[in-house]
Amino acid sequence: MALEDAVEFAENPEPRCACILLLDTSASMQGAPLDALSAGLQTFKHDLGKSPLTLRRAEIAIVGFDDNIKVLQDFVTADRFEPPTISQLGSATHMCAGIDTALDMVHNRKTEYRKNGVTYYRPWVFMITDGEPTGEPPGEVNRIAERVRDDEANKRVSFYCVGVESANMETLRKISVRQPIKLAGLHFDELFVWLSASMQRVSGGKTDEQVPLQPIGWGTAG
Repeated sequence: MALEDAVEFAENPEPRCACILLLDTSASMQGAPLDALSAGLQTFKHDLGKSPLTLRRAEIAIVGFDDNIKVLQDFVTADRFEPPTISQLGSATHMCAGIDTALDMVHNRKTEYRKNGVTYYRPWVFMITDGEPTGEPPGEVNRIAERVRDDEANKRVSFYCVGVESANMETLRKISVRQPIKLAGLHFDELFVWLSASMQRVSGGKTDEQVPLQPIGWGTAG
């Protein structure tokens, strides 16, 4: 992977705007929520393609969490992003372990950027869930909330949280520094149009620039 990255960065030395989609793939998402989420990922791919600059600067990864943590897509630039098929749904929701995996991936990716002399924007972790952590040891929510707060305070990552349908918004508020957003219905298409537009706006600016994001029309503060 390191050699592959070195070749990729040599061929495309543009600054990188990394985004991990951290997706709840537990059994409660089966059916209409998962279908709408899968369609939303296709919308995301299509909309990212509207900006040639974003295609070269945005990097997308996808991590799924249920009984297990699965890297469904490692980091690729948006021009090579193909939404994966989401399956193998488990009953438990190992959310905290999923967040750990995403934050570890962000750390490792930034290390690769620095090794290869590539500048980068603050990475995003964008979590979507319809529940709360289950099947994990007591105290995990407090532990992961502290890790998220520390990474946010030190500007290592921007962590966003979206609750779907019956998601436990109180728990999500404990984990996320930013106010979680309650998705309106199953409007994943609108969510991913917003996310694509936000990434286009961020990746079109300077790496140290605070870019105002578009208003959120696909949900409400949770």
